[in-house]
Amino acid sequence: MRPYVLSGHSRPLTQVKYNLEGDLLFTCSKDNVPTVWFTENGERLGTYNGHTGTVWSLDPQRNSEFLLTGGADMTCKLWYIKTGEMFVSLSRSGPVRSVEWAEGGNMFAAASDAFNKKPAQIAIYEFNADKDAMSQEPKYNWTIDTLAPGKKITIVTWTALNEFIVTGDETGVIRVHEPETGKIVREINEHKKRIMCMSWNKDKTLLITGSADCTSLLFDSEDWTVLKKYETDTPVNAAAISPIKEHVVIAGGQEAMSVTTTSAQVGKFETKFYHMVFGEHFGSVKGHFGPVNTLAIHPDGTGFTTGSEDGFIRVHQFDKDYYQMHSELDDLSALEELAQA
Repeated sequence: MRPYVLSGHSRPLTQVKYNLEGDLLFTCSKDNVPTVWFTENGERLGTYNGHTGTVWSLDPQRNSEFLLTGGADMTCKLWYIKTGEMFVSLSRSGPVRSVEWAEGGNMFAAASDAFNKKPAQIAIYEFNADKDAMSQEPKYNWTIDTLAPGKKITIVTWTALNEFIVTGDETGVIRVHEPETGKIVREINEHKKRIMCMSWNKDKTLLITGSADCTSLLFDSEDWTVLKKYETDTPVNAAAISPIKEHVVIAGGQEAMSVTTTSAQVGKFETKFYHMVFGEHFGSVKGHFGPVNTLAIHPDGTGFTTGSEDGFIRVHQFDKDYYQMHSELDDLSALEELAQA
């Protein structure tokens, strides 16, 4: 499995994300220039120029018409994906740490940091493709009362059918909110340190988290019970669930500030594969020479992409051997089909 190594950013990667079809790959980093690539051959399609600080988060619209970005310049921006032209720039009260479209593409959420005596906030905007009709003010804007003063909301994401918004903070607390008011429906204290990532399975029935406490947790989104715990010996910066196999992919590595004193072998910058149900670590992919900050699995499950502190993006396509692997669960399902035949 030889990856495409993409060198288009001059600073550490902050997020990588595929569009719905998986033919486009969107990346952002601390160099303030979000970039789009062709997944098939790694060719750079273009950049989105306008941010003046680190771009922490991005999310392409489901129909690949608009790109949503949030950055340290205290703005949330929308772009035309095809042309790279900015559609609108929305000012926030602090650096924008996380953004995500709601299902249907009619709303989006943005989480901003505490800044200049203003607390961390979640803003929910209504989207209108008519630039003149697009409001500069959020439809809902709320704070989290139980968030310690000065602490950051690191992740914001929508549940299925936009029923709730889930947030993670830098103290390790996960909260489930009502979108309109921010009322906390559930507070989960399973992690001990900063929440680094959250990622859903295909139908949003399972949520996987990664934390600086060196663990990754698999949650049932119905009752928020922990179904499985995956433990590593380094902080988990990124985690994702395969759409076609009972596998989860976890990545991270030694903290960035300690990287210069160690080799890649000691820093453990590899991407690890675990069986989702049995928790077995059955494979690793190496290559980066810095902590892996972000990863995404192709929507078809045919490969994955990682972005690292080293500034490189590695786009992997799975070999045929990967598809021929059979776990106990695969065998059981095959036996059930044979039994019913």
